[in-house]
Amino acid sequence: IWQFGIAHIRSKVKQCNLAYILLICHDHIPHKSYSYAFVSSVFQTGMVGYPEALTDPSYKAQILVLTYPLVGNYGVPKDENGDFGLSKVHEYGIYSDCKNHWSSAKSLDQWLKEQGIPGIEGVDTRCLTKKIREKGTMLGKLVVEGTSADSIPFDNPDSRNLVQEVSLKVWVFNPQGTVRITAVDCGIKYNQIRCLCQRGAHVTLVPWDHPLDTNDFDGLFISNGPGDPQYCKETIENLRKVVCKKKPKPVFGICLGHQLLSLVTGSKTYKMKYGNRGHNQPCIHKGTERCFITSQNHGFAVDPQTLPEDWDVLFTNANDHTNEGIVHNSKPLFSVQFHPEHMAGPTDLVSLFDVFLETQLTFLGFPKPEEFVRPRKVLLLGSGGLSIGQAGEFDYSGSQAIKALKEENIQTILINPNIATVQTSKGLADKVYFLPITPDYVTQVIKNERPDGVLLTFGGQTALNCGVELTKLGVLEKYNVRVLGTPVASIEMTEDRKIFVEKMEEINEHVAPSEAAMSVEQAAAAAERLGYPVLIRSAFALGGLGSGFANNKEELIALVTQAFAHTSQVLVDKSLKGWKEIEYEVVRDAYDNCITVCNMENVDPLGIHTGESIVVAPSQTLNDYEYNMLRNTAIKVIRHLGIVGECNIQYALNPESEQYYIIEVNARLSRSSALASKATGYPLAYVAAKLGLGIPLPLLKNSVTNSTTANFEPSLDYCVVKIPRWDLSKFLRVSTKIGSSMKSVGEVMAIGRSFEEAFQKALRMVDENCVGFDHTLKTKREVLKASITAIFLLASKELQIPTDKRIFVLAAALYAGYTVDHLYELTKIDRWFLHKMKNIVDHEKLLETFNQDESVMPPEVMRKAKQLGFSDKQIALAVTELAVRKLRRDWKILPIVKQIDTVAAEWPAHTNYLYLTYHGMESDLAFEESHVMVIGSGVYRIGSSVEFDWCAVGCIMELRKMGYKTIMVNYNPETVSTDYDMCNRLYFDEISFEVVMDIYEMENPEGVILSMGGQLPNNIAMSLHRQQCRILGTSPEFIDSAENRFKFSRMLDTIGISQPCWKELSDTESAMQFCDTVGYPCLVRPSYVLSGAAMNVAYSHSDLEKYLSSAMAVSKEHPVVISKFIQEAKEIDVDAVACDGVVIAIAVSEHVENAGVHSGDATLVTPPQDINQKTMERIKLIVHAIGQELQVTGPFNLQLIAKDDQLKVIECNVRVSRSFPFVSKTCTGVFYVYTSISCMSLLHGVPQFSFSRLAGADVVLGVEMTSTGEVACFGENRYEAYLKAMLSTGFKIPKKNILLSIGSYKVFKPEESLAASHWFVCVYVMAVDWPFEEESDCPNKEKQRNIMDYLVENHFDMVINLSMRNSGGRRLSSFVTKGYRTRRMAVDYSVPLIIDIKCTKLFVQVICRELL
Repeated sequence: IWQFGIAHIRSKVKQCNLAYILLICHDHIPHKSYSYAFVSSVFQTGMVGYPEALTDPSYKAQILVLTYPLVGNYGVPKDENGDFGLSKVHEYGIYSDCKNHWSSAKSLDQWLKEQGIPGIEGVDTRCLTKKIREKGTMLGKLVVEGTSADSIPFDNPDSRNLVQEVSLKVWVFNPQGTVRITAVDCGIKYNQIRCLCQRGAHVTLVPWDHPLDTNDFDGLFISNGPGDPQYCKETIENLRKVVCKKKPKPVFGICLGHQLLSLVTGSKTYKMKYGNRGHNQPCIHKGTERCFITSQNHGFAVDPQTLPEDWDVLFTNANDHTNEGIVHNSKPLFSVQFHPEHMAGPTDLVSLFDVFLETQLTFLGFPKPEEFVRPRKVLLLGSGGLSIGQAGEFDYSGSQAIKALKEENIQTILINPNIATVQTSKGLADKVYFLPITPDYVTQVIKNERPDGVLLTFGGQTALNCGVELTKLGVLEKYNVRVLGTPVASIEMTEDRKIFVEKMEEINEHVAPSEAAMSVEQAAAAAERLGYPVLIRSAFALGGLGSGFANNKEELIALVTQAFAHTSQVLVDKSLKGWKEIEYEVVRDAYDNCITVCNMENVDPLGIHTGESIVVAPSQTLNDYEYNMLRNTAIKVIRHLGIVGECNIQYALNPESEQYYIIEVNARLSRSSALASKATGYPLAYVAAKLGLGIPLPLLKNSVTNSTTANFEPSLDYCVVKIPRWDLSKFLRVSTKIGSSMKSVGEVMAIGRSFEEAFQKALRMVDENCVGFDHTLKTKREVLKASITAIFLLASKELQIPTDKRIFVLAAALYAGYTVDHLYELTKIDRWFLHKMKNIVDHEKLLETFNQDESVMPPEVMRKAKQLGFSDKQIALAVTELAVRKLRRDWKILPIVKQIDTVAAEWPAHTNYLYLTYHGMESDLAFEESHVMVIGSGVYRIGSSVEFDWCAVGCIMELRKMGYKTIMVNYNPETVSTDYDMCNRLYFDEISFEVVMDIYEMENPEGVILSMGGQLPNNIAMSLHRQQCRILGTSPEFIDSAENRFKFSRMLDTIGISQPCWKELSDTESAMQFCDTVGYPCLVRPSYVLSGAAMNVAYSHSDLEKYLSSAMAVSKEHPVVISKFIQEAKEIDVDAVACDGVVIAIAVSEHVENAGVHSGDATLVTPPQDINQKTMERIKLIVHAIGQELQVTGPFNLQLIAKDDQLKVIECNVRVSRSFPFVSKTCTGVFYVYTSISCMSLLHGVPQFSFSRLAGADVVLGVEMTSTGEVACFGENRYEAYLKAMLSTGFKIPKKNILLSIGSYKVFKPEESLAASHWFVCVYVMAVDWPFEEESDCPNKEKQRNIMDYLVENHFDMVINLSMRNSGGRRLSSFVTKGYRTRRMAVDYSVPLIIDIKCTKLFVQVICRELL
């Protein structure tokens, strides 16, 4: 037994017929735990390669703790001899109770039983690791329950010669080899023999004490082994005879061999506190200063201070600065402490075997680059408006880059028109330009500011494309602006498919069979050569825009025609549907130091865009050979492309072999980078920015540990699951199929110590109405009613064709009895994931047996449920959530807090990244200091995006300025609020009553701020309040008065404030009577919803019935109200801050569009241009009255409508709104968030839409929000500001033809206005009088065909489509109208589209004033 500090661990051991086992230690410290792993007094932090660890003779007489909690995922291969007669088991990984991997012959469980090795599960391995780290070594013993502990004495392995116990007899390998190598076996690993034989060596293995004769060999190799090197006196004496000569033969030692060679030279060795064990130890080579990642397993080290004069240090550990290698100054003698041959870890230095056999100790590293001149002023390009495929992750990356540059005292200039971002806030960049990211505007800024450096990789594809264009135009060269980080030439290599393929062929790597095409004809010919099905992709596009699978020529032509609207080059790829999709995040500096920070595996197979897929980090189903094969390829590719900074590489891996293809390399930070950064705790964007300045990676500190280097590969001791969120229900006629083009608007990241725990957490994070992996959500009724055949037909179709709800069909299928093998055939989701999902469903069935009375449930069943990720609400089948909570607390089944520290507890860490888990017995931190808790906004969705994160960040920063310590609860990896340096404690966990309450009870904060996170925190306000939570700001009762539509309407009536006629819904009949009385159209409004979810305008009884049912589904526990919808009224947005009901700041914005377009979708202007002083005074009176009545403390938002000199209140939100950042950054001197926390020029904001990604969605706006982001620009007048804002969303000014299709607007003649502007000189306006929204009066088919043809041929530069009822109503027409077709085609072919009458008027005025 090695030594350790722990006592009385009761854990099931799979060896002794499921008996209990105790681990008893010398100091008798009591220690209980629950989790999954192996217990030991030596820890190993590698995430793959357990068979090598378990078959390593160096672990002789030790108990091994594997810190990674998911062990055994891919079984054990056949124990058969491979090359040179060596067993293959040492080449592959070992994994859990199931053997799903293609190379596996048996499970880990079976293999351990056969070998007689006890495997203990149910242990908090992180806790054990920390004890070993802190206390160093102590003796320990395993005792089977029932046996007296005193009857078994402690056994000290340090008192034995362990080398003698593991050393073998004489053995010869590869007898036909040309170079004779004698290997001294002190406990040799097979891979050392294999590495020598593969290089043509004839290897003679001799025992540890075998006499050595220089005539018997051309080179001498000394192996690794266990224990203290001082015990190997015979070996030392034998070595001295062959080493201490004038002309010795080459000698190479590894690990123990390194220590023995050092002792031969007269140096000293010493016992380390706990040694170095793991796959990510960084070692710096003396001379070149390059850093290499190595695998290690040793408890003794060499003292470099005792080396003789003719010896020198070869490698030094970058973390603890211990010696990692020595070399003779003139003789061919050297040794290393690490394992360059280690198959389960990095093989970055396996070339040392070549050095040994060639006896030339040279490192063919990259030469040092020229002296790097540090820039004084750097321009950073942002990403512009948020859209599908390009969301808040670029706010996070840009903010980190600015912080990194400021630390180096470099002046920063930012261009970003997105007003809702943190990076555009005061106090970050030195200057911010709210301008479109187009070559024209960026050139103007460069000309004005004269920066000497520019960063292109922190603003997504928008910034990258703009930077490439600026380089081609010669702008950067003209103004001496150097591109920092990855050169533009490298960016173009990754973006241009043809060049990329050629570059990969140069290093003998393969991309998926693919051809680039510049026309439809070329694409069709390429598809014929490759064979259908094929994948069509746009080059230079983000988020798979314009991509899809084509099974035949017709589908291909349709896809390619559409793709050419977005790009000039189309890629035709051979379909690899069903293969695994794997990603690696790679970092490289200018000195060629290279690491992989995180690898990720898509649960969904290839064919679904990675942004649409459920992603797991680290990968779960790769064996160690595959893991390191792809890692080594990633490093080789990144070096060859010359990337400096961070990039992402994606692979397709055959699920039945080791065959792989490179899909693509992204030479910029991406959504995957944000996920990898948050999943590991490694600040990727911050490090990438520093590397762009020419700083070597080993010189950067790991910001989490503050002591180790950033040149390392993180070790995880948890599992991360990312799930995307789609808001497809907000769009009419949208296709729910998911595939190679991104439709998701946001994503969540959940952390757990098991896949099941993280997976169920993530499902709840995506949708607060979902309880977890719920089989009832999709097809329960259908499963109950249908015959078995019908069930299989129904589910099989939904499983084969992925949709946004497929995961719940999977739950229903498992519940209905589908086998894992059948589901694998239908979905191609790896069996390992399906088995894990089945575990959840099986336990759910067990829970159902207690559904009459939860109190009779055994505590272990509930504990297991919590470890599988079940929420209290999920367990509460017959009782309430609170009853389950009480039961759980009585049974002491409580969550514990674990840290994300990047090093799996190997080093002390000062990290604020935290998560809750039920796998463990001890929290990683103490709860002694008081904090203020801020609840974030959760997942980005349509209606809740980066602006709420901006508010939460502003809130935290202000609290810190006021001297408070802060806690943030959020689970969105794309946000700045979840950054490593924003708050004192960050809980990456659910925003639900259960979890927030658990954190509250542990932390006991001074109070909780809900109003900064949007709607989600408000929804749990009353539940928290009932449990006596201290809510800071407006009282939850008053929040309820505003959110509950019935209470709010009644309150307005009481205080005499005008509102549209309203009625609470009691039944459909009375609702219809109300509508008949006030007259249609009427508005259906549910309570407690965000971005107008399920809010609709009804024009008839049939509309009303449809909308009422959807509103009731959304608002089950809260009332639904119906009110008269007032057409053609002006809408006014008011953002205000109050203290105890007294309003202290007001900002008024007006909508350009008429009322009925959601305020998040509307174009806002502040200060308002069309509101007179009298109306402004009345608005202020109303705001003061409502603030007083609701006793508001903090922010609130009010919406009013004005028509015929009358003001009516629509709604009030007692929280920050989407317009909050907009008004904060534009109203001089008032920073509304800061004002809110203390008490607890002209500008245009244009919403950004992502209709081009949502196949089939109708492009109309109404009372429910559909925009994904927004931009804002300043101007001297409204026209200049509007033009800049439109250009920022990607809008292009038309140069030739405009299609003008107007419905019932006969009064306003836009074609006359356009003609009057003398614009006809360059633009031909084609007017078609065509009432699109009516089925009758359709024009003849000939005319329709012509218009469609014009659109396909890109004849029009712009489409103005004014539908007849564009006043808030979104008619659920079952038929596809001509207007819908025109709007849809305009979006599909990238033609700028305007659909609002007032926006058209403003656009015409802009053209007249600004462009002529």
